[in-house]
Amino acid sequence: MNEKEQNGQARQSHITFKSIMGGDILAHNFLRRQAALLVLIVFLTILYIDNRYSSQQELIEIDRLKKELIDIKYDALTISSELTEKSRQSRIEEYLATENTGLQTATTPPYVIETDK
Repeated sequence: MNEKEQNGQARQSHITFKSIMGGDILAHNFLRRQAALLVLIVFLTILYIDNRYSSQQELIEIDRLKKELIDIKYDALTISSELTEKSRQSRIEEYLATENTGLQTATTPPYVIETDK
C-alpha cells in the first residue's frame, strides 16, 4: 500500500471533531454502511414528532369541548330552574291576577270519574 492509501484509511478509522465539523464524517465507511438505518431512524423520528403533535392537538380539543360541555350544563340547569320557578302555582296565579284574564283558581277539588273496565 502506498502512503496516501494508508493515510486515507487512518483518516477514515478515526472520527474527530474536525472531521465532523468539516463534513468528512459523511464519507466515513461506517456511515456509508449504515445509511439505510440512519434514513429509517430519521423517518421514524419524524413520525414520532408528528404523532406527538397530533396527540397534543387532540388533547387541546378535548379540553376545549369539556369546558364547553360544562358551560352548556350550567346553562341548561339555569333554564330549568327558571322554568320551574315560572311554572309554580303561585307564580301562575300572580300572572293571571295581573293580566286580568278573568281566570281564577278553582275553589272545589276536582272530581274523580271512575269507569268500569
